[in-house]
Amino acid sequence: MNIYLNGKRFRFWNGKAIGVKLDAVDNVELLKNAFQLKLLEGWRPKPRVIKIKPRVKAITFTESLEMKLSDFQKQDYSFHYKRDCKWVLSQWLQFSSDRKLSKLTIEEIKKEDIEDFIMQPKWKAKTQRNVLINFKTLTRGLKVEGLSGIKIRKGKSELHKPIRDVKLLLEDIKAYNRNLYLTCLLTYGCLLRPHQELRLLSWDDIDLERGIISLSGKRNKSGKNRIVPIPTYVRDALQKENKGEGINLLSQSIKPFNRDYLSVLWGRYKKQTTVLRAGVTLYSFRHTGAIKVFEKTGSLLKLQQVMGHSDMKVSLTYLRGLEVKQLDVEDLPEL
Repeated sequence: MNIYLNGKRFRFWNGKAIGVKLDAVDNVELLKNAFQLKLLEGWRPKPRVIKIKPRVKAITFTESLEMKLSDFQKQDYSFHYKRDCKWVLSQWLQFSSDRKLSKLTIEEIKKEDIEDFIMQPKWKAKTQRNVLINFKTLTRGLKVEGLSGIKIRKGKSELHKPIRDVKLLLEDIKAYNRNLYLTCLLTYGCLLRPHQELRLLSWDDIDLERGIISLSGKRNKSGKNRIVPIPTYVRDALQKENKGEGINLLSQSIKPFNRDYLSVLWGRYKKQTTVLRAGVTLYSFRHTGAIKVFEKTGSLLKLQQVMGHSDMKVSLTYLRGLEVKQLDVEDLPEL
């Protein structure tokens, strides 16, 4: 039933608006008369209010990644894990901007876009694998298609050359810089990671009486507490240093040096030395120390413990990339 008032049409299917229990399908004329009577009494129909729901802006895929990273940074993960995920997101921001993908939602992102990002030619196979792992972390729970089907090409094994004369190289470094010498000495003798574990090492972590260095799980890559014995020659070198509670070994203050300190120091040393072989890095001291441990003990378990690896498979993979003799001459077949 239609009612016209002031040029507007109002439609009613029953008398609920005027308090009458009557449907139009039962008696439309009676319902019409009831409305006319109400209109004469001064009743007026209320205009219908149409509520328009505000349009919710769809969250883009990139915004979802940024929110994931923000939440991830608040969790109790290692420094390296958080740093790597942050770097992967920065790479995606650049890639998505160049490809004009920044405004696409999760549903609009194609499998090919993800594959092209992870399989960028500028990255080696190892880097692509790490990007894939960290990208999966950032997209966990987002239902991104294509991630599980990405196959990283197998990279060629790289053989890390050990240091031939450790003593000679250490003496040359000692004459150049005290901090670089202590870093290389402990990287080789205690197999500590230079840029994180050694840079942040304080005298609180060193117990010269017991001959051990103790690192909490938050301080090393495996996430587990790590206790490393101190060789005699390392202990003798540390005995001569100034010690103080809470004092950093390298900076000799409470605050450690920044993350790039050792990289810059090593780069400056390389430019002026005549002793250093091509391809030798700070990590070469750790590689060389690992070889010595394995050759002396023949034990993967001991190597895993002293290296601070989370799994023995990591130690085995590590050895494969080093110049370690797998066989003796006596093991070879004879005629």
